[in-house]
Amino acid sequence: MNTMTLWHITGWECAALALAALLVGFSKTAVSGANTVSLAIFAAVLPARASTGVLLPLLIAGDLLAVATYRRHAHWPTLWRLFPAVAAGVVVGTVFLLRADDATVRTSIGAILLLMAAVTVWRRRTADRQEEPESVTTRSGRIKARSYGVLGGFTTMVANAGGPVMSMYLLSAGFRKLGFLGTSAFFFLIVNVSKLPFSAGLGLIDGRSLLLDLALVAFVVPGALFGKWAVHRINQRLFEQLVIAATVVGGLQLLLR
Repeated sequence: MNTMTLWHITGWECAALALAALLVGFSKTAVSGANTVSLAIFAAVLPARASTGVLLPLLIAGDLLAVATYRRHAHWPTLWRLFPAVAAGVVVGTVFLLRADDATVRTSIGAILLLMAAVTVWRRRTADRQEEPESVTTRSGRIKARSYGVLGGFTTMVANAGGPVMSMYLLSAGFRKLGFLGTSAFFFLIVNVSKLPFSAGLGLIDGRSLLLDLALVAFVVPGALFGKWAVHRINQRLFEQLVIAATVVGGLQLLLR
């Protein structure tokens, strides 16, 4: 990664990154879909590969705040069931990043964003129709957990975009709001921390990127606090529609760039 490019950003681009950091905090304590908007902004302002390394420490900061808020509501049996498959997906994603150039990564992120937007629309519709969630202890439930785990590990390693995949899985497994937030908080904290050595080994994280993170992390905290306040008040259906629209625009921008 050519870290010098991280400093060649305009004032408007700095403001966009600050907004994206604010949305990172908000997504961790309220609506996870907001994170895909942050991903699109980071990948548009920074080189695609570099954007994943800069965003990762900010996500971990948001994860820590989410764990502190919802730690009592995590469902650990589900977490232990997911981790092996996620680890496999992370390894596959690491190999992909090792071989892919910046243009390929940018195109892949754009495609992943569009896929995640489609997945989110499908998740919302099936969540409305589903009368009885499928038990995660059944054979089909275990197969589904492994499938989502591998896809979630790959997307989170390549583009920090595992949120919609895991959101769909947790909702289909029948999690209520607090259980959903508590389980996903621990899930992404553990997964994102485990990605640090891989990202550093790929040259995506270094001293300069961490300095940029240090400036942006100040915006993650108020975003998380606002999310904690808004989670019981927000019109989530309307917000998810806006998030989906922004995700589609961001994905198309990256594909056509």
